[in-house]
Amino acid sequence: MTKLNIMASRHSAFYSPMICTIAGGFLEKEGLTGEYHVVEAGGSSGGEVAEGRMDVAQAAVSASWGPLDKGSRAPFAHFAQINRYDGFFIAGREADSDFSWKKLLSGKFLHVHGGQPEAMLRYGAHKMGIDLADVDDIDSPGGDAMMAQWRNGEGDYFHEQGSFPQQLEHDGQGHIVASVGEAVGPTAFSSLVGRWDWLKTDDAKRFAAAFKASREWVNTADPAEVAKAEASFFPDMAESAVAAAVGAYQKLGTWSGGTAIERDLYESALDVFEHSNMVGSRHSYDEVVVAPPGI
Repeated sequence: MTKLNIMASRHSAFYSPMICTIAGGFLEKEGLTGEYHVVEAGGSSGGEVAEGRMDVAQAAVSASWGPLDKGSRAPFAHFAQINRYDGFFIAGREADSDFSWKKLLSGKFLHVHGGQPEAMLRYGAHKMGIDLADVDDIDSPGGDAMMAQWRNGEGDYFHEQGSFPQQLEHDGQGHIVASVGEAVGPTAFSSLVGRWDWLKTDDAKRFAAAFKASREWVNTADPAEVAKAEASFFPDMAESAVAAAVGAYQKLGTWSGGTAIERDLYESALDVFEHSNMVGSRHSYDEVVVAPPGI
């Protein structure tokens, strides 16, 4: 079997369709195996693909806009949609069935700064009637570091992908009060990238078929089954917390539809980045996106 090196730029249950190509046995059905990697702090998953150290990586269409802004061709192409909504949740110290985003102005907000997470959060806040610049915020790299900050008493509100907020609920240390994905709406949040030449290979076609099957299964299976399949990828998370995140993403429609990156979702992502002045121009879809190989 051919082994593929697969990299995530963030490790979370939000990327279950990619993780389950390995954990769910879908690669083996196509005569492939996969080795999972997470990009190191300060690194670039797309860059690892461009340099040939990774075959496939999770990135976002926005990752191609930087090179295009400088007049260069992006060294990789986006060939499949993983998530069609932002996957971050907002959690608070207390349960709040009457939460509104304006309440973020009355406390300290522990949120991921920089890049796409902040751009999406800023856009979602704008749509909900507040300016993120007015929030008393606390910087965090996210993930385990943010969990430690929260457990040390930092922040009144918390911003991360599943299943970190679900784990806080499981531990009785937080309560999910909002979804950034619901606020922003459908958008090209995260996608799979490969080198332009690799995408013409048989391995790419077989991977695309495995990913399509994995994403369909993750979207429709019992969340507990998905959580059980990928439990070894989340040793520090309760299976019930992972299942709760998967269920929330299924309900939102995060993994609905086909694997092709939709033009309207691409345009929506441009809208988000233009709002924060984080893209130089509206780069064309065809400069960034290709159809899933063989599908």
